[in-house]
Amino acid sequence: MKRAVIDIGTNTFNLLIGEFDNGHLNRLRTEKEAVLLGMNGINHGTIAEEAWLRGLQSLLRFKAHCVEEGVTDIVGFGTSALRSAKNGDLFVQEAKEQTGIQIEIISGETESKFIYQGVRLLYDFQKPGMIMDIGGGSTEFILADSSGVQTASSFDVGVSRLYQELGKNNNLTVQNYKFLQGYFDARLSGFFDANRSETLIGASGSFETFYEMIYQKRFSSHNSIERLPMNPLMEKIEWLIDSRYEDRMNNEWIIPMRKQMLPIAAYMIKWVIEKMGIKNVFVCPYSLKEGAFLE
Repeated sequence: MKRAVIDIGTNTFNLLIGEFDNGHLNRLRTEKEAVLLGMNGINHGTIAEEAWLRGLQSLLRFKAHCVEEGVTDIVGFGTSALRSAKNGDLFVQEAKEQTGIQIEIISGETESKFIYQGVRLLYDFQKPGMIMDIGGGSTEFILADSSGVQTASSFDVGVSRLYQELGKNNNLTVQNYKFLQGYFDARLSGFFDANRSETLIGASGSFETFYEMIYQKRFSSHNSIERLPMNPLMEKIEWLIDSRYEDRMNNEWIIPMRKQMLPIAAYMIKWVIEKMGIKNVFVCPYSLKEGAFLE
C-alpha cells in the first residue's frame, strides 16, 4: 500500500511517496521545496507570517501530488522550527484544517531515531559510523555500529539559526568564522570528546551538494551510499568557506536553496572532520522521511 511522509524541516519540506515490497522501500516519488519555515522567526521562538504562508502553500502542493498518486495515507513530521515555536501547534492545527494532513511535532530524540532508521536501510554499520544530519534548525549526530545506536544527540545548531545569528550575511568574514568556531567548540565539543569515529555518514542535504560538486552530476536518483573522497571533499569545503555569494550563484552544482547557507554547513563539516580525525566520508540519500516511513 502506498503511503506518504512529509519531513517538515526548518529550511526544506521533503515529500516521500513510497511502498514496501518484500521488505524493500520503493521510493515512488520524492519532492523537496525550500520553504524557509524558520526564517525571521526561529531565533525568537516563532513562525513568522510569511514563512507560515509558504509552509501552508507547500503542504497544499504536496497534498495535490498525493492525490495525483492516489495516496490517502499522509503524515507529516515537524522538526526544529515547529518544536521551538510558540505558535507551532497553531500551525499544525491550520495545516490540518486546510490540507487534511496530520502533523506530529517530534522531539530531537525521535528525529535522531528516524534518521538512523533511514540510513540503516542502506548502510549496515558493520563498520561503525557517525551519522550527521545538518538541518536548518538543528543538527543530529548518531553514533552506531552493528549492534545498533550507541549514542544520539540533537543540537540546536542549524544553518538557518546561524545564518540569522550572523545577520543573514551572504559573504562570511574571518570574524564570522571565528564566531562559528567558538559556537561549535562550546556546544559540540563535549559530545565529540566522548564519542569518536573515523567514518562520517552525511544524511542527504548538504552532503548531496558536495557529491554533485565533486562528481559534477546530480545525486537525486541515487538509492545507495556513496563515498566522498577526502581530498576533493576538503578542496570543495575550503572553496566554499572562501567563496563569495556571486561565486556560489555561478556554480551550477549548488542548488538555489543552498547558495546562501552552504558555507556555514561546510565549516561545520570541516569542524567535525578535524575534531574526530575522520578518514572516510559517505553520503546517504536516505534520512528522516525514509526512517519515519518505517513507523
